[in-house]
Amino acid sequence: MIKLNLRRSTHSIYLGLACLSLALHLLLALFCFSVLQTACVLPTSSSSSSSSVPRTDTKRHQAISRSSSSSAASSSHKLPTIPQDEEHHKLNAKTLRPEGRDSLNDATVKIKKLIGVGKVIQRVKGRSKLEALFKHPLYNLARPELQDDDWLLRVKTNERAGETGSEEEEREDAISSDSEWQSASQEDGYDKVDWTSDVETHPPWLRFHLGISRWELYNRKDPNLAKLTHYLATQRILGAVQKTGGTQLKLLMSFPNYGQALLKPMKQSRNAETDGNLFYFSDFERHNAEIAAFHLDRLLGFNRVPPVVGRLINVTSEVREITTDHKLSRTFFTSPVGNVCFYGQCEYYCSLEHPVCGQPHALEVSLAAMLPDLTLAPRRSWRSPWRRSYSRTKLAQWEKDPAYCDTVKQTPPYNHGTRLVDLIDMAILDFLMSNMDRHHYETFEKFGNETFLLHLDNGRAFGRHSRDEPTILTPLKQCCRIRRSTLLRLRLLSLPGVGLSDVMRESLVQDPLAGIAPLLSEPHLSALDRRLAAVLQVVQTCQHQHRDVIYNDLEGYDEDFNQLPD
Repeated sequence: MIKLNLRRSTHSIYLGLACLSLALHLLLALFCFSVLQTACVLPTSSSSSSSSVPRTDTKRHQAISRSSSSSAASSSHKLPTIPQDEEHHKLNAKTLRPEGRDSLNDATVKIKKLIGVGKVIQRVKGRSKLEALFKHPLYNLARPELQDDDWLLRVKTNERAGETGSEEEEREDAISSDSEWQSASQEDGYDKVDWTSDVETHPPWLRFHLGISRWELYNRKDPNLAKLTHYLATQRILGAVQKTGGTQLKLLMSFPNYGQALLKPMKQSRNAETDGNLFYFSDFERHNAEIAAFHLDRLLGFNRVPPVVGRLINVTSEVREITTDHKLSRTFFTSPVGNVCFYGQCEYYCSLEHPVCGQPHALEVSLAAMLPDLTLAPRRSWRSPWRRSYSRTKLAQWEKDPAYCDTVKQTPPYNHGTRLVDLIDMAILDFLMSNMDRHHYETFEKFGNETFLLHLDNGRAFGRHSRDEPTILTPLKQCCRIRRSTLLRLRLLSLPGVGLSDVMRESLVQDPLAGIAPLLSEPHLSALDRRLAAVLQVVQTCQHQHRDVIYNDLEGYDEDFNQLPD
């Protein structure tokens, strides 16, 4: 009897312990489930209660997603979150119902991608330094209203045709507002010209020519500028011949709609720095220097360098097989490693020892928009007063006479008007990009002496970043004259919140070749900031000498441009 009672009590104890153990395991399981659920579920913009409960009802899930999205969209200071919310809900369902052991890793990868997208959106939505710079009042100065004589080229109308020429010429040349200009050319490959007096029918190169005025080569705000650069980068090449003149190889490229561009090929690595033992007149020209010069000139607010873009061409199909220049075609050959090369005919570096080679057919080049034909818009070439001697032993007069500028100021056309400060603008541009090869400059004859200077032929710029050439600034040092608008732009570009190197880097990214490699290396960009500081130091030194330094071209403007932002 005693044994039976003991057996029953022992059984009760075991049963109680088993129940207690089961209860503890259930509590532990519920606790672990709640912890895991909290760790895996991603927070959304909806309430905390809705984000912690698995949504098995599809209609309810969609309703919650819509309400969450609408609440996020109503907040004006937040980024758009509709796609991210939907993706978060999908991740919730997948992490709560894993289909494999890598589900959590996949979700983590997607989360990182979503975070990256958010950062990209923030960068895109935030205004860039370049945009902020071009919105500054110094880059939006009002010009005097342009008269007919202030445009380089004008479309001939019936009224203007009647003023000159015989009646027979009037009948032949009269152009009504809705009539078409049709080319009589029957050459293979050229498009049929079908233009009217409406500017919308003109190709980008013609709009560029018609937009040249007395004061600038192009208007930075003109939407045709983007069309022109895209045109240069993408238009089918119809012909290629070597351009005569100059010291190094250049090609004249033709397009189907009668447009043309000046090509300069890649001759050396972008990062190759000029040998310090080379004279400035024996250095290679660089395709990326032409591109960078256009961007720098635009950032300085000059707008005097013709638009230039980079492009990757096929040496075989876009030069060798289409050229009609027999002298050029005879210089093509295949190198021992299988690259297609040519060297053309010119004064310097046109030999078998200095070829231009594709890789094996692809070649980086710069393409510059051509100016109007000289028969339509003649240009005058001026010898620069600060031209170098181009001798290994002789010095130029300005290098020997510290008061040389006094002589220049008494010599036409530098004795009146803006020609002297125009020349100093060009010297500042050349110093910033270390271009010592500025022996001549050009102007359009139609405008006489009251016009801007063309900043052409910049291929020898950006050769050295480790050394500055102070002699390029001699016109500024000797004359102590500078435009007020130029000086204020330089000060603006020197501010830490702007930075010439930063806006230059951002501007160059817009070029097609930037996708291959940066057009200017970081040492060259840093050199821009260093040289800009040197220019401002020269101006400050001039001001300390109590001279009349500033040429005030901003007289009449109400805004105080001296109050530059910090």
